[in-house]
Formats: sequence, structure tokens, C-alpha cells
Amino acid sequence: MHIQDTHWSSTSAVAPGAGPVGAAAGDGRAEGSRTAPLRVDAQRNLEHVLRAAREVFGELGYGAPMEDVARRARVGVGTVYRRFPSKDVLVRRIAEEETSRLTDQARAALGQEDEPWSALSRFLRTSVASGAGRLLPPQVLQVGVPADADLGADDARVPQQRFQPGAAELRLVPEEQTVTDDAGAAALLDVVGQLVERARAAGELRPDVSVSDVLLVIATAAPSLPDAAQQAAASSRLLDILLEGLRSRPV
Repeated sequence: MHIQDTHWSSTSAVAPGAGPVGAAAGDGRAEGSRTAPLRVDAQRNLEHVLRAAREVFGELGYGAPMEDVARRARVGVGTVYRRFPSKDVLVRRIAEEETSRLTDQARAALGQEDEPWSALSRFLRTSVASGAGRLLPPQVLQVGVPADADLGADDARVPQQRFQPGAAELRLVPEEQTVTDDAGAAALLDVVGQLVERARAAGELRPDVSVSDVLLVIATAAPSLPDAAQQAAASSRLLDILLEGLRSRPV
């Protein structure tokens, strides 16, 4: 999983009506101000930047520099900053869009698959294929470690996946620590929770598997390989193994 830290200060958003610092006339307004339509070339640059940001952050995590995004988009870094005056604003935009994408995928699986396991499996396969899970907000997935746990530096980075007393678990961080779209995150957790509950009630999902475990699966990526066919095969194989780990088996 390539999720890294970045500062998501709530002060990074642009005030309504405020233009970007150093923006050229006619280039459109910074993200957060929608009072003027974008020129065709500015709109095209914005699309290139967003596409590049999804690719770069998906591959390297949210710790990747803005210069990498600009290079992938084939624009100057100043062009990126004209639309997104800080990295926090760009990260917020990408994370919220991908959270919404995952929610739509979960709703589609819930509404179009009658079998509980098929619905959960479809959501996982669709989400992994889209790469949206790797772009979840960094603050949404966090390993919670009990205060009395005696874990080494390496152990603290690896969540234990069983709900046992004293075990580390993946959890949603408290609201006061999260500056992302809380409504969007809540919607995602709600619909994925429905998929999990249906599969558990049908006896097809291990009883100890939580919504957080499912989000961990979709945020996990196979190692990057130079050959596209090998990369697709590796991702599919990894997901098959993870799905088998989630599924309930007769004793």
C-alpha cells in the first residue's frame, strides 16, 4: 500500500473569489473558486494535471512532490500551482474524487448482484482494477495501536487483522483529526458496511472481517512491473489470494 503522509491543513483551501498567487490573466481561477469559466486550454491543462496526479499519487503515494505531477502532466509546475495553490488542495481534490468513485462502485455492486459474496467480490475487483483504493485519504486508513501494546518499530507498521483483545486494528480516525469530506467518507463506509454485513450474514465472509479489512484490501497494490500484462496478472493473482483470505470456510 503506497499511502504516505502529507499535511492536510484546513487552511489550505482557497477563499471564495480569491485568485491564485501569481496566476496569469485568463488562466482561470484557483481550485475552490468557480466564478469564472475556464478557457479551453486551461481546462485541458487541468484535466492533464488531475490525470497525472492520480497516476503519480497512485504509484508513489501522497508524499510525491508536485514537480513529479507537473512532469507527468507535461506542464510547468507553475501551471499546477495556478490551479492548486498548495499540494494539500490537490491531494484533497484527488482523495475526495476517488472516495466518491469507490462509493459509486460499491453501490453498483450492491444493487446489481443478488448473491452477497458476488456483490462483495465484484466491488473488490472493480475497485482494485480502477486503482481508486490506493488513493483513499491518508487519514482514513490508520493503524490503531493500544497504548499498552509492546510493538517494535517494524511491528507497528503492520496491522493485525483479527479483532482480539490488545491487537492492533485498522480504523477510521476520529472526526476531529480528519479534514477530508466527512460526508463522503461516511457514505463509503456505510455502503461497504452493507456489503460486508450481507456476506457475513450469508456465512460467506469470515466473522472477524471488518469494513476496514475490506478497505485495506483495495488499498493494497501488487509491485509495479514494467510489462503491462504481467502487472495485470500479478494484481489479479494478489486479489485472488486476498479474497480467499476473506472468505469463510466450513470447519
